[in-house]
Amino acid sequence: MADITRRLFLRQLRGTPTTHITHLVRGRVRHQGTGLTFWFRPITAVLSEVPVDDRELPLLFHARTSDFQDVTVQATVTYRITAPETASTRLDFSIDPITGAWRGTPLDQLAGSLAELAQQPALDLLAGMTVTAAVTEAVTPVRERIGAALVADGRLGEVGVEIVAVRVVAIRPEPELERALQTPTRESVQADADRATYERRALAVERERAIAENELQSKIELARREEQLVAQEGANFRRKAEEKAAADRIRVDSEAAREQTLAAARAEAHRLVGAAEAESEHAKLAAYASVPQATLYALAARELATQLPEIGQLTVTPDVVTGLLSKLTTANGGDRA
Repeated sequence: MADITRRLFLRQLRGTPTTHITHLVRGRVRHQGTGLTFWFRPITAVLSEVPVDDRELPLLFHARTSDFQDVTVQATVTYRITAPETASTRLDFSIDPITGAWRGTPLDQLAGSLAELAQQPALDLLAGMTVTAAVTEAVTPVRERIGAALVADGRLGEVGVEIVAVRVVAIRPEPELERALQTPTRESVQADADRATYERRALAVERERAIAENELQSKIELARREEQLVAQEGANFRRKAEEKAAADRIRVDSEAAREQTLAAARAEAHRLVGAAEAESEHAKLAAYASVPQATLYALAARELATQLPEIGQLTVTPDVVTGLLSKLTTANGGDRA
């Protein structure tokens, strides 16, 4: 929208770098171009303003596939008016010299023409495709078909419009059908997820089994080593017992030999002592043989006296002396006889 200011009976128009302004007076061009600023009289001025920047036209239309399913095409057409002089003569881009607003809706007319031109090739293409192919494969073909149709259309060139780009954002079926089409993929993905879960569980079970086997092998190896340890300890204990028994046997044999030797020595000593005592007694007896009997009695009494307990006092009565003398007399008489 042009910026118009008022000064008495005159008006000043200030354009922008993206708008092409044409000023006619009595059918003759007085000012023409982009980014203009000029004064004019609103009574005699005929003004038009044509945008020359890139414009995007969003498109949203329905199409029917070969299997009678409805799909929605969402696209965007980017265009630019490259011949504003021609466009101003084909479409009503005139503006009010008082307010600067368009008298009509030229961009809406241009958008309607572009939408019709873009829809027709897309409809023709999708009519020969199934809904599955349209949803999964038709984005690029539709974009190429729309772009080629718009570029080849001569009416746009006559208006001075150039197609910059065409984008097809999405081709989508109805929500119920879309969910139905998503079901196989969803189920396949779920099946893959379930299979991955089962494989993960199987792998976990396999790893647990391997761990259990390793633990069992470790226990078996530990038990085997314990058995070897017990056997070795038994062998060591048996060896110690055998060695101790052998040592005890040697000690007992040594002690027995020593006792035997001591016994033999003691026996020999007793024999020698006995022999010596016998010889001594024999010598004594041989000596006593030549000693008178009275002397022997005296010696016997003395020996007897040494064997008696200690007597503090001895009282000799006549009866004791008489009996003793009687015995001695009887003994002497028997010896003489």
